[in-house]
Amino acid sequence: MVTFLRHPAPSQTTPHALEQAVDRATAALAAQQREDGHWVFELEADATIPAEYVLLRHYLGEPVDAGLEARIGRYLRRIQSPEHRGWGLFHGGAFDVSATVKAYYALKMIGDSVDAPHMADARAAILTAGGAAAANVFTRIQLALFGAGPWGAVPTMPPEIILLPRRFPIHLSKMSYWARTVVVPLLVLGALKPIARNPRGIRVDELYTGRAVRPGTKVADPKWLWTTFFNGLDRGLKLCDGLWPKRLRARAIAACEAFVLERLNGEDGLGAIYPAMANSVMMFDALGYAEDHPARKIARTSVEKLLVHREDETYCQPCVSPVWDTALAAHAMLEAGGEDAEARAGRALDWLTPLQVLDVEGDWIGERPGLRPGGWAFQYNNAHYPDLDDTAVVAMAMDRAHVADRMPIDRAVEWTVGMQSRNGGWGAFDADNSHDYLNNLPFADHGALLDPPTVDVSARCVSLLAQLGETPETSPRMARALAYLEKEQEADGSWFGRWGVNYVYGTWSALCALNAVGLPFDHPVVARGAGWLKRVQNPDGGWGEDCESYALDYAGYTPAPSTASQTAWALLGLMAAGETQSESVERGIDWLIAHQDPDGLWGQEYYTGGGFPRVFYLRYHGYPKYFPLWAIARYRNLQRSNSTRVGYGM
Repeated sequence: MVTFLRHPAPSQTTPHALEQAVDRATAALAAQQREDGHWVFELEADATIPAEYVLLRHYLGEPVDAGLEARIGRYLRRIQSPEHRGWGLFHGGAFDVSATVKAYYALKMIGDSVDAPHMADARAAILTAGGAAAANVFTRIQLALFGAGPWGAVPTMPPEIILLPRRFPIHLSKMSYWARTVVVPLLVLGALKPIARNPRGIRVDELYTGRAVRPGTKVADPKWLWTTFFNGLDRGLKLCDGLWPKRLRARAIAACEAFVLERLNGEDGLGAIYPAMANSVMMFDALGYAEDHPARKIARTSVEKLLVHREDETYCQPCVSPVWDTALAAHAMLEAGGEDAEARAGRALDWLTPLQVLDVEGDWIGERPGLRPGGWAFQYNNAHYPDLDDTAVVAMAMDRAHVADRMPIDRAVEWTVGMQSRNGGWGAFDADNSHDYLNNLPFADHGALLDPPTVDVSARCVSLLAQLGETPETSPRMARALAYLEKEQEADGSWFGRWGVNYVYGTWSALCALNAVGLPFDHPVVARGAGWLKRVQNPDGGWGEDCESYALDYAGYTPAPSTASQTAWALLGLMAAGETQSESVERGIDWLIAHQDPDGLWGQEYYTGGGFPRVFYLRYHGYPKYFPLWAIARYRNLQRSNSTRVGYGM
């Protein structure tokens, strides 16, 4: 017989209803597992990626696929805001001039009349915001490549940068992996300044006001001294443009070309992210590679594999997330338990095992020479750029499933501990990638040039090490990591979430880590984190947090509609803090079960994934599928065992 704990305020969910909800969700998630054992769900961003895809085709002068463009056009028109009539960076988000310029240009390229109401409304919104000149650097580059904007409005980044020694203050190794892979082909494009074929000659002159605009920045803490210096350097580089020695320029372009070719990554593409992949295609085109050249052909194929085709719509993903989805779904299945669910988790781990990067020393080796590889990447293949987050989550699932071969876990731990940064935390892809002054470069107006340690990734690494038995009392590195997490706690008790939205995500991650290292539930750091989650619970019992929580003027939590994924994170965090019997947890479980869809899973339009704060957000279609199952199954399991202590790192 299953015995459930007595609660202060009885839940509206009966034990039978809870069991049914777990069973339905488990069966539904199992049904979406691929034959080879992995899961992968759609990964949706904003209008910019599908818009850039349309522009890429016309840049290359490819034959028009009217059916494909019609489907992309329907997608772009559907997500246009009914309120501000432009495009935001997430569902229901505020007007963003850069996203709107790209979406408008793509729709015009597809054939939408500029006099159509949706185009006229978007144009008016753009002009009110200062016009296309007010767009961000990447949008201005896109316009310049079409002759639709001046190269003079683009910060100068000479390709000779790639030849600088590592000790130089401005060096590619000091930038994040995503910036590195995006920038290198752009260095070539900026030097050669090619013009798109654009067979129909479509431009967007009507988006310019004719007035000078001072573009904004999304940098969290710009420094006027560095900004002044880098702006002066940019002016100097513009004066020198065209004066570089030809042999030096040729050597620099060849080095950029070699960088891309080494990391081309087959049909998964450069960096396995759309901007880098598209830039590599345009770079090959500018360098004169024929369409059937193997490098250009495979780079172009990699872009095509990001398309998602629906019945009457198509959009382009920024990347794919199979390792992340599979590892998290495996955790949910292990939590759900039962012979079939555990067997499915085992098949997922079997699929993940050969994807561990054991033989490629990626860009991270520059900071950690001699460290053996041992991580997992986010995508199907991205061997030069494994990440700590995926690595920790996969290794924890393997440990929990008691896999017979411990070598993958051992190598994952070896790489993880070797990637710890000096401040005790971990970044996502690199160690000690904290050269903050570079965010003041004119090119870095997005404020995401770097990959410094963050709470969520650090918490995952702590959870892994603690699940395997490491303690702060016996391990100096764990003590430093724990000190980092405690130091990063906000005054209100929450933690910032870099890769998920936002403080709910960060607080869930940190509380899991603190539980794993064995901190008492009444420890002030734990109690304050749990207290914050309880304070921000919505009246309906769920949790929600908007992407606007990344705003530079953030002054504290602002209520937002409840979502399935954020409710699950909050519940998992509270249960890790010993709150299983609390009324907050009961109400959260009630909310999840009440909002379970007829198919057994959960729906969610809101974006709860982080790309770059204030610039780029993600809608993980898998998040409302495996996280809620994980939460309700854990609640059931803790109730069954009459336990308050979660026994795993996540």
